[in-house]
Amino acid sequence: MEIKILEKDDKLLRFQVNSISTPIANALRRMMIAEVPAMAIDEVVLIDNSSVMHDEVLAHRLGLVPLKTDLDTYVLPEECSCQSELGCNKCSVSLTLEAEAVDSVRNVYSGDLRSGNPDVVPVSDKIPLVKLAAGQRLKLEAYARLGRGMKHAKWQPVSVSAYKLVPQIDINRSKCDACRSCAEICPHGVLEVANGKLSVVALEKCTLCKDCEAVCPKKPSAIKVKNVKDAFIFTVESTGALPPERIVTEAVEILRKKSKDFAEQLSHTKIKKGVRR
Repeated sequence: MEIKILEKDDKLLRFQVNSISTPIANALRRMMIAEVPAMAIDEVVLIDNSSVMHDEVLAHRLGLVPLKTDLDTYVLPEECSCQSELGCNKCSVSLTLEAEAVDSVRNVYSGDLRSGNPDVVPVSDKIPLVKLAAGQRLKLEAYARLGRGMKHAKWQPVSVSAYKLVPQIDINRSKCDACRSCAEICPHGVLEVANGKLSVVALEKCTLCKDCEAVCPKKPSAIKVKNVKDAFIFTVESTGALPPERIVTEAVEILRKKSKDFAEQLSHTKIKKGVRR
């Protein structure tokens, strides 16, 4: 397996993986969406809410606020030894919010949440929660826990987890007369004609639509578009809960563990049935 980083910043990671099959690529994509844990508000206790927003709607909006996650400190509630409904400091983080509009309208943002752990806070402090009119008040306690996206979308650590095939464009120089037809029809500017010669200038933007191949006046076409076998380009965009590289490594470890558990269960099943390995 070969891995090449194409682009990386705080929230986005693009990388190419060679020598893996489509089922493995899709399994890795699904692990990042549904299995990698992230922190989210799971329970809200409304002490005072005189705003126009119903308690249930406000609780739902709070749950969708992405929180920075510390996977090394906290465990999933079902794996915690406390087995408490409200959790403990190993599986739960408490947050409070108290806001009041005195003389004028006040916007309440995610930045108004006060966390019991400075490492578990909203990814952005500018997410609007509710607008309070003069004289209205809001006071609540919230409890954040680790969870998986397979249970609810609020626990998904990614906003994008996708892969595409790696394109390959072959130009038959002996047949191509640089008529510009293929370059003009390409919507992404993948091809360019310069100095009487057709060249590929943005291969990574190719979507394998093959419009350039179809429009070529030569029969058979002087340009051939195909995908590289067993190679994929992944795009992973984090919500900010976890760094994108941590999401990928966690997904790989989860996939590895699931594969190992499946192999062990399969082995035990064969032994019970008396099938020789």
